[in-house]
Amino acid sequence: MPTKQEILNPNKLIEHIDIKKHNVISLVDDMGKLSYSARNLHRAAKIYNMMLEEKECTIYLTIAGSLFSAGMKNIVVDLLRNKMVDVIVSTGANIVDQDFFEALGFRHYQAEHPYAFDDNILRDNAIDRIYDTYIDEDELRICDQTTCDIADSLADSLSSGAYSSREFIKEMGKYLVENNKGEDSVVRVAYEYGVPIFCPAFSDCSAGFGLVMHQYKRNGKDCVSIDSVKDFLELTKTKLASKESGIFMLGGGVPKNFTQDIVVAAELLTEDDIKMHKYAIQITVADERDGALSGSTLKEASSWGKVETTFEQMVYGEITVVFPLISGYVYHKELWKNREHKKFNDLLDK
Repeated sequence: MPTKQEILNPNKLIEHIDIKKHNVISLVDDMGKLSYSARNLHRAAKIYNMMLEEKECTIYLTIAGSLFSAGMKNIVVDLLRNKMVDVIVSTGANIVDQDFFEALGFRHYQAEHPYAFDDNILRDNAIDRIYDTYIDEDELRICDQTTCDIADSLADSLSSGAYSSREFIKEMGKYLVENNKGEDSVVRVAYEYGVPIFCPAFSDCSAGFGLVMHQYKRNGKDCVSIDSVKDFLELTKTKLASKESGIFMLGGGVPKNFTQDIVVAAELLTEDDIKMHKYAIQITVADERDGALSGSTLKEASSWGKVETTFEQMVYGEITVVFPLISGYVYHKELWKNREHKKFNDLLDK
């Protein structure tokens, strides 16, 4: 029976890719002279550039799937630091179980291949598997407990009540700053630059375990809870405050739908004709035939009044391959240098 130390090989850590090291402009431009997914990738990169060139355009980044455990975290950090994203909408796992988890000092590990060890052996060693990536479950429990501790501290300071996920994640960023942890954490960097992070299904992650523990030991009294309607309202307020908007979607799921829906929500709140998202890019391996959201096309979203079809591009490819190329292309084009941080947290905290 292998030991945990033998399975979690310190020489096989996931290393986050650095788009600053690789100038892919010529590669992506050459892909624009090809066909199929290569040309679609090039057009998506050009559309992202158009978002950045339109200074008043709010850029939403939506994140689904297990991406930060796979080495995509530092790309998002660079997008944040360089004014290339104004709002993040994500699944909770990326933000808490993976980013905040690493900010606490823990890491993700490569497997030799997805089935290098029987999953029952992994379970006996308290190791969780995401395809070909390992996480130490014992360390993940510390992450759970830390979110519980943050909720406890809020309640103890007479700040109990219903928080949006954005407000709670902001407190997580504050915790990292005050404890000098996670310098390259998405949660911390977003906090430092005033970028809101929304997790519309926030309980479906390590934070959910922490909040369950928090509420259980307080017997549901004087405790912190998450208000998903407040999430929706706050995200809609960012759309109302934007002259134009664009979405860069990694995968689909709840973050995709949540961000598309704010166009309709804004119309309901104001009874005005609200502009659809002018720009939209989605990277996905899902297709539309089963009627599920992740594979629904951006043209379909236009029928719902959510996305314009002039500057939209579906890129059918695996995110860890496509995302670095598009982001690297746009980073090295340097149109972000002419933008300012929108700091929507300041607006939403008023």
